[in-house]
Amino acid sequence: MTAPDAGRGIWDGEETRTFTGLPRDSFRILHVSTGNVCRSPITERLTRHALADRLGDPLWGGLVVESAGTWGHEGAPMEANAETVLAEFGADPSGFMGRELLDEHVIMADLVLTATRDHRQQVISMGHSAGLRTFTLKEFTRLVKAIDTATLPPLEEGLVIRARALVRAAAALRGWLLAPTAEADEVFDPYGAPLPFFRSIGDEINEALDPVVTALTGVPARA
Repeated sequence: MTAPDAGRGIWDGEETRTFTGLPRDSFRILHVSTGNVCRSPITERLTRHALADRLGDPLWGGLVVESAGTWGHEGAPMEANAETVLAEFGADPSGFMGRELLDEHVIMADLVLTATRDHRQQVISMGHSAGLRTFTLKEFTRLVKAIDTATLPPLEEGLVIRARALVRAAAALRGWLLAPTAEADEVFDPYGAPLPFFRSIGDEINEALDPVVTALTGVPARA
């Protein structure tokens, strides 16, 4: 198995999920889109920004956030308009490099959030028992909103334990809480679109992430 690249958590080669410089007990969130140059980089960096804003901890209590693409442009920078959108949110777009989605990324992920249902299906088709931990971003948001966070482990037990419980609770609701339309769980691809469309996608992603990060951390966004 090949280690994830530097800067996203360095795997030390043990079969236990141990990462150099990261807490031994970590929870990995993997965002997936097509090229890993627009939607998933925006989602990755907005997630990191929101976690840092609420927790103030550079390791976010053991939460590790990364991204990849089903047809990822390996080593490519994110689109310039995506960088602009992130900067407007106050998030850091620097140092990003695209990745192609590999088996190891799915194996190591505790939660996979995809841009579309097709991406979700592609992740699940890779195997690795990914079905119960793979959702579209908007699907996961919809399910999380229906969860009584008082039923989750308290923050005193740690963010990793709370995050794992949140994923189990969301998976249990799937099939009971359906999307109103097929498009409701999709984030459309802004690749090649002008900046205003990128901004609308950024707003859409940010809105979907807010309840997820709130449920994970128990801390609402700053007013």
